[in-house]
Amino acid sequence: MAMLIRFALGMSVFVGLVVMIGALLVSARPLSVPARSPHLADPDSRFIELNGLNVHYKEAGSGEPLILLLHGFSASTFSWREVMQPLAAAFGTVVAYDRPGFGLTERPLGDELKNWPGANPYGPDAQADQVAALIEAMGFEKAILVGHSAGGSIAMHAYLRHPERVQGLVFVDPAIYRGGGARGWLRPLLGMPLLDRLGALVSRSLAAQGDRLIKQAWHDPAQVTPEVLAGYRKPLQVENWDRALWEFTLAGRDLKLGERVKDVKVPTLVITGDDDRIVPTADSIRLASELPNAELVVIPNCGHLPQEECSGPFLEAVTRFVSQQRSTDATSQAGGSSQ
Repeated sequence: MAMLIRFALGMSVFVGLVVMIGALLVSARPLSVPARSPHLADPDSRFIELNGLNVHYKEAGSGEPLILLLHGFSASTFSWREVMQPLAAAFGTVVAYDRPGFGLTERPLGDELKNWPGANPYGPDAQADQVAALIEAMGFEKAILVGHSAGGSIAMHAYLRHPERVQGLVFVDPAIYRGGGARGWLRPLLGMPLLDRLGALVSRSLAAQGDRLIKQAWHDPAQVTPEVLAGYRKPLQVENWDRALWEFTLAGRDLKLGERVKDVKVPTLVITGDDDRIVPTADSIRLASELPNAELVVIPNCGHLPQEECSGPFLEAVTRFVSQQRSTDATSQAGGSSQ
């Protein structure tokens, strides 16, 4: 979430500069973009069309339950690499996918985006609906949603829009109280044609800080290997990633989820590192205390990415939670069949 906050602050400065020296910026050289690469997909990559959008995902295991993994801002399926197979081995089907604007999921732009049927695919409503569509497309009625950071806010929004599709929620260092999108006073300026042409510069300024921000997300930055950094950088090879990130920013808004915490009725697990410098640990503790039916796990000596940095304790917590839900569901079904 700190990356998103820094992005918003950078955008604010950028808007001010454009207003003051717009005439000079008009003559700036056009942005160059990376060439399209046909080799970015991994051997286990899959693609599926959801509400008109071609979505990249990975799948492990089979059978019930379906555990759906939602990554955070500026991440991708890569952030779940340590836990997908262990979760699938312990339970049923585990699916991680790239949210719109990230990873290898399609990035509609220009006239295609302007003429998009339905809600803006980068916006939170469309993202929540994509969650429900993915659950149905995978052949399930419900799923346990595991949302990390900003992915936690989409998981909660998906539950509020489609409660019939969610049987449980796991919030991992979730950005529930931190809002999203541009501030209200900025929004009228964001539609300026000049900003539309140059907004990708802000995206690129974020990418330039990427390695430092990734290391900030770890309690122990020494664990951030060159391979980890390469995994996070890989989506930056996708054509027009910078323009798509700008469109993602334009489509965002504050969902005010903190005001709706009491509306979450399904069993919930909140996991956080005790040294989260991105979304303060106190936010996760607060969330667990305000949710009607929640368990809290604070992992010691762990930062913002417990599924990567502290995968053992993370898996232990999620395994216990999912096992409890399966046991409860089995008891309920047995009780119902005996009546």
